[in-house]
Amino acid sequence: MFFELSKLLWYIVQPANIFLIILLIAGGLSFCGINRWALRLTRITAFIGLLIALVPIGHFITMNLENRFPERPELPDKIHGLIILGGVINPKTSNSRESIQIGGAVERIIIGAELANKFPEAKVIFTGGAGDIFNPEAREAHHAPSLFKKLGGMDRRVIFEDKARNTYENAQYARLIASPKRDENWILVTSAFHMPRAMGVFRKLNWEMIPFPVDFSGGPDDKLGSPFSLLIGLGQLSAAMHELIGLIAYYLSGRTDTIYPAP
Repeated sequence: MFFELSKLLWYIVQPANIFLIILLIAGGLSFCGINRWALRLTRITAFIGLLIALVPIGHFITMNLENRFPERPELPDKIHGLIILGGVINPKTSNSRESIQIGGAVERIIIGAELANKFPEAKVIFTGGAGDIFNPEAREAHHAPSLFKKLGGMDRRVIFEDKARNTYENAQYARLIASPKRDENWILVTSAFHMPRAMGVFRKLNWEMIPFPVDFSGGPDDKLGSPFSLLIGLGQLSAAMHELIGLIAYYLSGRTDTIYPAP
């Protein structure tokens, strides 16, 4: 139920949809002759839009998330396994096109494969099921082998987990497959902005990971983001809000022990 509710709630609260809802309300008020409130809502919406276009709010939040854990951490000589989180492939489009379609964050797989080659004895698990409630059969792990195969035949080595629908389930199912011992060293590979929540989940399951963040959207000192653009600003704010809401929801639901996990 948590998975379904979280997905449906996000459809409502993402910034672009909130803009649309406010404008629809303003239009409805105007249609009903309540012009004063319709004008107020329109002015408020225009001001917020200008603020988002001028001030890179989403970029600031994303940079904070991305810099939370160190990039390229020092690794021990012995690595027992790697966990690579999904979020790379668009399984619905891959199904319809009958060929693998990359949705983004491909660094998770590329750098994951690089680490696997560096530690040839390590177990490698890719976890990614159906994250779309309207397409439960479109599972990322069903398409991932063909992408790993292009990276030097890595598909023969990787264990593909296809049931996980969100980060918490990624950790749950990966733990069942790995059966890690307390003294083992495991690396977690995911996008930098997503690493705090992912680390919190694995810690909650008593599985301490070595975080290896990838897929950065900017440099560590990049403070300006993109120049005046409502479209880019909304996109950045949407991504940042999605992760912030995820952190809060995971903490309140007991899936993490802290609201903003740190090194």
